[in-house]
Amino acid sequence: MKTTPEHDAKIAQMSFASVYPHYITKVEKKGRTKAELHEVIHWLTGFDEAALQQLITEKVTFKEFFDRATLHPNAGLIKGVICGYRVEELENPLTQQVRYLDKLVDELAKGKKMEKILRGEGSLRA
Repeated sequence: MKTTPEHDAKIAQMSFASVYPHYITKVEKKGRTKAELHEVIHWLTGFDEAALQQLITEKVTFKEFFDRATLHPNAGLIKGVICGYRVEELENPLTQQVRYLDKLVDELAKGKKMEKILRGEGSLRA
């Protein structure tokens, strides 16, 4: 699925720190926790709590955020529509990665089981 170069550039330059509070609000409003959000972000990117906090403090762009991430090998299993785009059909890799994150946050907020969100791997919690 095609996005415009302007759309891709806007996403690339958007600060992760500016969107992060919206992720928290979205999941907490639906009865999920910040810890669950962090678990989902950790699964997708490999960022632990300290790394995530550092990225927020640095106010990195989504481009920098995903440049530093180690994307989960099963990220390609994330499918569906988010923000009007079918994530598996997005052609720009960075836009697709951002939409992967958006999709996971959306699934968390919709009450999906963590095992399904993490594509069958179950919870990272002990």
